[in-house]
Amino acid sequence: MPLVFGTFLCIFVCYGLSRLAYVQTVLMDPAWQKVQGFYKWVLENGDKRTDPWLLVYSPIPVIVIFICYLFLLWSGPKFMKRREPVDLKAVLIVYNFTMVCLSVYMFHEFLVSSWLASYSLLCQPVDYSSKPLAMRMAKACWWFFFSKVIELSDTLFFILRKKNDQLTVLHVYHHGTMICSWWVGVKYVAGGQSFLIGMINSFVHIVMYLYYGLAALGPRMQRYLWWKRYLTGPAAG
Repeated sequence: MPLVFGTFLCIFVCYGLSRLAYVQTVLMDPAWQKVQGFYKWVLENGDKRTDPWLLVYSPIPVIVIFICYLFLLWSGPKFMKRREPVDLKAVLIVYNFTMVCLSVYMFHEFLVSSWLASYSLLCQPVDYSSKPLAMRMAKACWWFFFSKVIELSDTLFFILRKKNDQLTVLHVYHHGTMICSWWVGVKYVAGGQSFLIGMINSFVHIVMYLYYGLAALGPRMQRYLWWKRYLTGPAAG
């Protein structure tokens, strides 16, 4: 028995050493070192004001969120295929009106910060200082980015309610790319001309989530939602 144990231990140690040697070889590979160098550059060359904020310093969390989103799109409809739609009325009412409040806050912050700082509508450079207005604009940009993470819930709700017809290419493209593009924005250019996109989008989402919230209240609200047809274009954004 000791001989058998010793043999297995020897094999295990030899295997571990071989894998360690392989890992060391990979780490010494020039291509891998370039990847490490680029990742280090990504971490170290961001806006130092926003680096400490949630999800900003490293791209890894956002990449993980994006991969989970793609997995949800692939597995969600399969999981719900033989199940009844989930009744999310109460959840949707709370969610949509919460998003209305958040969108109002972001629109207000973009508007007031840009107005007080005399922003240009055509070409506005980023103010990387720690002045109150510059920090206020940077925080508005972070909240806008974080709202895009929250809005991935839209897709989850469609899947749970078996509204797969609403999982359009535009819907998936918009939700999937916004978190990535706005992570880059908050990481490197928190402010500047991007304020205009955030402000317009926030206003559109005030109207859009208000409609969804009212619609979730039930049929008695339908006669007050005659303005639904005007949402078709802007709500896509």
